[in-house]
Amino acid sequence: MDFGVFATFTLALVAIAILGLFLCVMFFNASTYPIIRKSDEEKRFYDPNSGVFEDFPNISDEHSVDLSVVVPAYNEEQRLPPMLDEALEYLEDRQKKSGFSFEIIIVSDGSTDRTVAVAHEYSRKHSAGKVRVLDLAPNRGKGGAVRLGVLSSRGAVILFADADGATKFADLGKLEAALQNIVKDDYTKHPANVASAHAVVVGSRAHLEEESLATRSWFRNLLMLGFHFIVRAFAVRTIRDTQCGFKLFTRSAARSLFSSIHVERWAFDVELLYIAEKLFPGCLDEIPVNWTEIDGSKIVPVLSWVQMGRDVFLIWIKYLIGAWKIRAALHED
Repeated sequence: MDFGVFATFTLALVAIAILGLFLCVMFFNASTYPIIRKSDEEKRFYDPNSGVFEDFPNISDEHSVDLSVVVPAYNEEQRLPPMLDEALEYLEDRQKKSGFSFEIIIVSDGSTDRTVAVAHEYSRKHSAGKVRVLDLAPNRGKGGAVRLGVLSSRGAVILFADADGATKFADLGKLEAALQNIVKDDYTKHPANVASAHAVVVGSRAHLEEESLATRSWFRNLLMLGFHFIVRAFAVRTIRDTQCGFKLFTRSAARSLFSSIHVERWAFDVELLYIAEKLFPGCLDEIPVNWTEIDGSKIVPVLSWVQMGRDVFLIWIKYLIGAWKIRAALHED
């Protein structure tokens, strides 16, 4: 055998062996289903008006309000008040007109500033029935915070909304219309029917992409386009904008999805929608929303994008080799 051919063959075998070892280590070190940890303190919320701690409900319970809004917040004492003011004005106006019921769960993800104190001020003013604070310690990451907030919610439908208020809260109406089109029912009139259905509606900034490309640096555009390519190639194919922090779920869909995701950092949205495409094909929609970039983003340029790209690859490879699996039984009613 020619030495060059032999060397190439040997290197190929070594590469295959290394890849096989890597996949074996990944497979046996992975938790097939996510391990969701919650301390005793994190199972309760503080009512500043009564001065007592009360237990959060569980998403496995029957719904008791129409809408839950889950707001993850890490050191958001400055950006949180304008967002809450806008959301509460909109929701309370609807409540006065139609008897619509809601709750907002602010999930402080190990904040070290006055985020919890600010959130409790809103709970005191509007009641713990409307505004509750889930104080996490230690920090879980945005995905971990959203997950624990969703699993502690009471709504027939559940909205995840970013604390920066970048999306106009009134655009909830657009998402609700799309949800009604999927499930063929109105959750404000027949909440039980909608709560048991499966649907996910994603707020989207994809229609703003051309404007965004024109205003950002070439390097940030390269990172953004590269991330979108990786997401589409390895994970989510039906949703263009996976990262917009404005997503609406039926209670049943949220129970299945948030009990199944492994990723707790920035790329959790990708895994969430990857699973949704597997479990609920045809029950997803993407709706354009008004969006304004707000100063104070927690995303670190380059580093966060690299971490998200890595996590997307891990989502693809771990589901491909069976290291991660979806609890399919969770979406059966």
